[in-house]
Amino acid sequence: MEEIKDITVAFTGHRTYSHEADDELRLLVRRLYAEGYSRFLCGMAWGFDLAAGEIVAELKQEHPEVELIAVVPHKGFFQLFRGEDAEQYKRVADIADGAEFLSDVPSDRSYLRRNDFLVDNATVVVAWWDGVPRGGTAYTLRRARHAGCRVINLYPDPQLDLF
Repeated sequence: MEEIKDITVAFTGHRTYSHEADDELRLLVRRLYAEGYSRFLCGMAWGFDLAAGEIVAELKQEHPEVELIAVVPHKGFFQLFRGEDAEQYKRVADIADGAEFLSDVPSDRSYLRRNDFLVDNATVVVAWWDGVPRGGTAYTLRRARHAGCRVINLYPDPQLDLF
C-alpha cells in the first residue's frame, strides 16, 4: 500500500473557491504527474475539490493511467448539491476510477474521516487555503504537515504561514 501512497496527491480547499487559480492548478497537476504522481484523491466538496477533480479529469483524457478517486464523506452527500455544483459533482464522479464512502450517515465526524483519509493516503497535499486557522481545510493542512506530507498552497498570499 505504501507504493500507492508514494504516487498519490490529495486536494483540500475552500468551498468558496471560484476558479481563480485554475491555470496554476492545471500546471501544478501536470508537473506532479511529470514527477511520477498518477493517483489523485478528490474530497468531492464544491469549490476547490471539484475544480481540482475536473482538472485531473482533463489529464486523464491524455493519460488514461491517471487514477482519480472520489473520497466522499458520507452516502447521500450528493443531495447537498444544486445547479452547476451538482453538474460538476456528477462529471467528476462519472470519470472517477473509484469512490470511498467514509460513512453511511452525515455527521461532523464523516467530514473529519474524509480529511483524515486524504492525508493518510497521500504524500502531497495541494490546497486552496486563505489562512483562516479553523475549518476543514486548516485541519487537513495541520494534519498533513504533522504527517510529513509535502504541502502546496495555491492561495495567492505569500505571507501565509502553513503551520
